[in-house]
Amino acid sequence: MIPVAAILVENRSSLPRWLLFGIALLLMDQAAPADTFVRDDIVTDPTPARFSVCHAGTCTLVTQVSLAEDQWQRIAAVFSSPPAGPAEERERIARAVALFETIVGELTGTSDDRAGNEKGADWSAQMDCIDESTNTTTYLRMLRHGGLLKWHSVEARVTRGWFLFGWPHTTAVVRDVVSGEKWAVDSWFFENGKPPVIVPLELWKTGWRPAKPPTSAASP
Repeated sequence: MIPVAAILVENRSSLPRWLLFGIALLLMDQAAPADTFVRDDIVTDPTPARFSVCHAGTCTLVTQVSLAEDQWQRIAAVFSSPPAGPAEERERIARAVALFETIVGELTGTSDDRAGNEKGADWSAQMDCIDESTNTTTYLRMLRHGGLLKWHSVEARVTRGWFLFGWPHTTAVVRDVVSGEKWAVDSWFFENGKPPVIVPLELWKTGWRPAKPPTSAASP
């Protein structure tokens, strides 16, 4: 069976991306796991020295990135004092993803990525939920592989909604290794460099949206 992600990639030149995404989701269960990496040029084993960043909508553009040692250490420093438990670690995850976005934005020209699907002056800087969830999953994998996550594992992305029941939307996901509960890590709602929302995945699946951008990476 051909993965729906492959359908999107193989046909993206002949049909609008939004239509392809909708067709793919009609082949999936609502709130089903989504393939994390949808293109061959997206690095599947990311490290600070080599990873990829999606932008311009549905990974239309993929930029290969490497962090300088001091940039990676700035991110790792978020976890310099071990979190006391899962809730505190989720706070650190939100801060680290925001810092990733700030640093990566300067390296890839995506600092002007706007909240949601708001369009900025440069279309290539904008990220939709496919870009955001793929990039966030990449950042989470780097944190996990770097030994910085003690209380969470990194899961496959999840997509909610069909066109008949609201616009489809995709998020990165982590799992609490103690309770087994899964949490949505959704960076799409806010502009580049803002902490993502981290809420229980079951709540997120209901169509949950934040009331307003957070002023800090507060515990969900």
